[in-house]
Order: sequence, then C-alpha cells, then structure tokens
Amino acid sequence: MRPLVLFVTLLSCSGVLALPASASDDTSPSNLLQPMDVFELEYASDPRISPNGSKIVYVRTSMDVMEDRRAHRLWMVNADGSDHRPLGNSEADMSSPRWSRDGTRLAFLSDADGSSQIYVRWMDTGETARLARLPESASGLSWSPDGRWLAFSMVVEKETDPLLEMPEPPEGAQWADPPLIIRSLQYRSDGDGYLPAGHEQVFVLPAEGGTPRQLTSGAFHHGGTLSWMPDSSALFFSANRSPRAEYKPLASDIWRIDLAGKTLNRLTDRDGPDFNPVVSPDGRSIAYLGHDDKLMSYQAQKLHVMDIDGSDPHVLSYQLDREVSNPLWAEDGRGIFVQYDDQGDTKIARISFDGDVEVLAQRVGGTSIGRPYDGGSFSVSENGDIAFTLTDTDHPADVAVSRMRYPKPRRLTHLNDDLLGHKTLGAVEEFWVDSSFDGRPIHGWIVTPPGFDPEQRYPMLLEIHGGPHANYGPRFSSELQLYAAAGFVVVYTNPRGSTSYGEEFAQLIHHAYPGNDYDDLMSAVDAVIARGFIDEDQLYVTGGSGGGVLTSWIVGKTDRFRAAVVAKPVINWASFVLTADAAPYFWRYWFPGYPWEYPEHYWARSPLSLVGNVTTPTMLLTGEEDHRTPMSESEQYYQALKLQEVPAALVRLPGASHGIAHRPSQLLAKIATILAWFDEHDGDDAE
Repeated sequence: MRPLVLFVTLLSCSGVLALPASASDDTSPSNLLQPMDVFELEYASDPRISPNGSKIVYVRTSMDVMEDRRAHRLWMVNADGSDHRPLGNSEADMSSPRWSRDGTRLAFLSDADGSSQIYVRWMDTGETARLARLPESASGLSWSPDGRWLAFSMVVEKETDPLLEMPEPPEGAQWADPPLIIRSLQYRSDGDGYLPAGHEQVFVLPAEGGTPRQLTSGAFHHGGTLSWMPDSSALFFSANRSPRAEYKPLASDIWRIDLAGKTLNRLTDRDGPDFNPVVSPDGRSIAYLGHDDKLMSYQAQKLHVMDIDGSDPHVLSYQLDREVSNPLWAEDGRGIFVQYDDQGDTKIARISFDGDVEVLAQRVGGTSIGRPYDGGSFSVSENGDIAFTLTDTDHPADVAVSRMRYPKPRRLTHLNDDLLGHKTLGAVEEFWVDSSFDGRPIHGWIVTPPGFDPEQRYPMLLEIHGGPHANYGPRFSSELQLYAAAGFVVVYTNPRGSTSYGEEFAQLIHHAYPGNDYDDLMSAVDAVIARGFIDEDQLYVTGGSGGGVLTSWIVGKTDRFRAAVVAKPVINWASFVLTADAAPYFWRYWFPGYPWEYPEHYWARSPLSLVGNVTTPTMLLTGEEDHRTPMSESEQYYQALKLQEVPAALVRLPGASHGIAHRPSQLLAKIATILAWFDEHDGDDAE
C-alpha cells in the first residue's frame, strides 16, 4: 500500500494513475489538466441581451485562489463579438443583470456595500446608484414596461412569541447563545442553513430610488418569476397560499396583484404546481409552467397558456415529451421560446401555437464545472436574437448568440482559451448499450486519458450522477477530466430514471430506486470492458448524492470493483426522510407513505440493507453542513462497514453543504481524496 500522497503529485507519482508513455509531449505534465488549474477556470452565466439585440451583459465567474471563493462580475460584449469588457471596476460580487425595456438602464444586484442590494446603471454615462437599503437579499428583479418600477421578492421576518424569557446576564458576563426554538416543519435548507422565521413577499421599488412598497403579505411564500402587465398596472407571480402549504409543497398557483389597490386574484386552481408566469406582449395571455400532481417522483413540467383572466388553460408543449423551462414570448406573440433537455443535451426551441417545436440552439449549459450536469440559460431580444450559455466537452460556459438572420449560433467569448487552449484533455465519446434487464437503450459517454492507446489496458472509473432525476451529457467536467488526466478511462451514463429521455423513462424508478438502474450501469461497464482496453482487475466506482446511493447499492450487490467512494449518500431511507431539509416532499413523492407505515418498503430500498454483503474498500465523503443528505447517513454506513472490518474511511468536509464543491478548494479536496483512496487500494503494495 502506498502512503497517502499529496494531490499535487498524484498525477505523476501514483503507479495506478500514471499515464502510458507517449512518443509526443502532449501528455507531459505541463500539457495536462492539473489540480490547481481549477482556480483558473471561468464560466459565463445569465446572459442578457439588450432589447435591440446589440449588446449582451452576463455574469462572469472566476475563482479567487486567495479567498477560496467564486467571484462574480458583470461583463458586456457586443452581439458581433466586439468590445468585450467589464462593466465597471468594482471588486464586489454582482449578479442578476436586467435591462430596462428601452435599453437605457441596467438593474443588477451587488454586495458593494456589504450586503446584496439593488443597483441601476445608466448605460450612456456609466453612472451607478443604489436604489434602497434593503434589510434582506432581493431576488427576481423585473422592470416595469414603463420603466418606473422594479419588482422583486424579499424575505420579511416575522416576530415570534418566545417560549421562554431568559434573565439578563450580569454586565460583562459571557453566557452561551440562547436556545434556538424551532416550530416550523421546514426549518433548514441546504446551502442556507437554519431558516429565519419569515416568508418571501413581493415588493416594488421606484426606479429612481426610494422606499420599497410591500405588495403581498401573509404566512406564505410569494415570488419566482415576476411578470408585468404591458401597461405596468399589475404583477403576476406564483405562490403557495394553501392553509397547509408546509405539508403540500407542490400546491403553488399563479396570482395577479394590481398595484393600485393591491387586489390579489388567483388565476389557477388545480391539484398540482403552476409557476413561472410570463405575460404576452399584447397583455391578452399568460404562458406558465406546471403539471397535474399524480404523486410521482418525477413529473415533467409542461408549457401552458391561458387567457389573462385565467380562463381557457391548455398545454402548448403537447408534442414534446420533455420537461421545459424558462418560457419567453416572441415579440410578435406568435410563439414561445423554451429550454429543455434531450438525450443529455440542453436545447432552446420555439413552440408555435400549433405545438410545433423548432430547435434554435443546442449545447446550452456549462455552468456546472465540476460534473457534466445540465444547466445554462438564455434571453431573447425584441427582434428574436437569442443569447445563451454555450458549452462542449472541451470548455465550460461561454456566451453565444443565435441571430435571426444568421441561424447558425456564434460563440462570442472564449473565457478559458488561455488555460485550456494548450492543454490536452481526455477525448469524450458517446455510446449506447442495451440494458441487461429489459433491453432498453442506455446512453453513456467514455472519457479516455490523454495519450490514449487502445492496445493498452487502463483502470476504469464508473462515475454516477445524482438526482436521481437529472442527466449528464457532453458537457465540460473538471472532475472527469482530472480523473482522465490521472490515467483512468471514465465512464458516465444516464440510467433509467434520468431526465431528457421522456417522462416514462424517468418514471421507471418510481418507488423502485435504487433497483434496475443497477443493471443499466453494469451493462455500460460490461460494454466498455468488451472494447478490450480495460484492466478488469482495476475497476473503481464513485458517485454523489443519488450517485452515492447507487455506489453504495453497487458494492452491496457485487465485489467486482476494487474500491469505491460514496459521496453524500442516502443509506437509510427512513432516517433520511426524517432528517433531510425537504421531508414533506420526499415521503409524499418518493414513497407510498410514511416510514412507520411502510417500513419494509423503506428498508428494501436502503443500501444499509445490503451492507452485510460489502467487501469492497469504501470511503464516505460528505459536507459537514449538508442538510440534503445529512452527515448522519454517511456515519451510519461508515460504522456498519467498520463493525464488519471492511476497509473504510469517513471524510468530513468542514463548511461544505450538499454542493460539496462550491468553494474551489473543496472541489480539489473531493478529487484528491477520491484519487488517493483508489491509489491506496490499487492492489500494488510496492513503495
């Protein structure tokens, strides 16, 4: 067994991870992706094209190596790719750029004054002003069409009656913090920690600055997309105002509030969520997203249209067996732009009122730089030009534009050419395999190491996505590329339950996860081995969240893998449902009932039920502030493995939530521990 090596030397010093010799220097260390290169990565997000289509403002995210955080700045580029420059010279974080209807001003959020506040920039002079001093962070910025108002959402805390009155400590005394009294069902949220006692409300703020005016009230959350009537007289938003809102998380409706009298009207009323309202340019219709709630673990949100008064609601995306998002009206009102995932690729399309779907852009995404998940966004100008985030296997998100007179999308930025332009990355190849369970086609990708030689034999790493209702695709992934640079052939797939292959495929794991997705994964492993370049004695497996569930399930079903890393898993479904931050959702949609009503069902699907079979050296890796799959899940599995004397390790990442790799060093730590564990269990005891 090798001693644990420093990650910065893993790529060159570990035997199992060493790359084969190459006649060229393409695989020399300087030409390979290195761990510290993570701090050099950049990506674009939230591109906003100006109303006339001439300019695009976007959020440019970079990694601050000294402060170990992601820095967010606003940049602007002309739609022809020229004049690419920062918007101001502030070192503050900025986000949510939003153009006024006439294109003369830009609203955005910035923490320049120490907390997230609303600012406006006058585009002709560059002058910038904060509009108000808000007590909490704003979200959902939306300009009124007449340019007089900005609507936004903000949490308003409510006063609560204390359970007890503590006596005042003596002057100068150092007492412990007072007790935290919790009364709500959902009292914490992953990434946010313990939630304040309050609810999200809708506000309007004069665009010249002044006092925010609260429009909504009550013990309900209001917000999401805020859309205006064309005459700026009313706002539309989504809210779950059910008396049992805490217990019915998918009971949101579309609401209208008139600014003059703050009259509130509900426009939808069905058993299921309705949200993301967008008013048509003529003010006669509303596009929105939603579905009938059938209590399935996956239910695709469809594009709907109804009259402005809520009458005649109907599905518009009926010809598309995919979930859609981000609806935006065409300026002529004759179609609606949407974003959707199809076979691991994110696309932008225009849906006509006949239901016809015209694809306008592909390869949208690239904002999840760790693993190749979906994501990305787009915006549309008045003349139909589209700005979006473009990605591929060799670069994270850049800004691209698809113009009506030039249908082929054009990439405007190359944010990582200075880093990746001279790096040799692992080649990514698509493949399909029929599942051994029922013959269904399963989609996957293979990442081969730089300098790959099919005549040699390589260790193979199966990397499994989370969700479980999510998808991987041909998108840039720093994690998978670093594994490939370390000498692994990396295999990733979209087994049953994955999105982007239709609702029926995603629902195959309803009340049956984990299950036959195991067969899909093993079929992919067997198909890659059959190609002849895999060392069958050097198989490894890892995955996070839902992928952690499947990794722990796999080692309970087979001993073919030499080592495994189970990241942020669910190990015991009963304890998970009662400790996760979304308990009202999980028990209702992922199971037939409460854990005490169906204990056998919960246990049969828990990886802990198979732990007695495990002989594979297994590492657990979870953030200490993970409220989605809490640390107690990993601790249960670790203790069970140790009691059976299975080689095991528990890695706790201080300060990390469920999104382990939010800070750059946490991403490095994750990859470092995974590679070190595999290196320790490569079967080679030589020093």
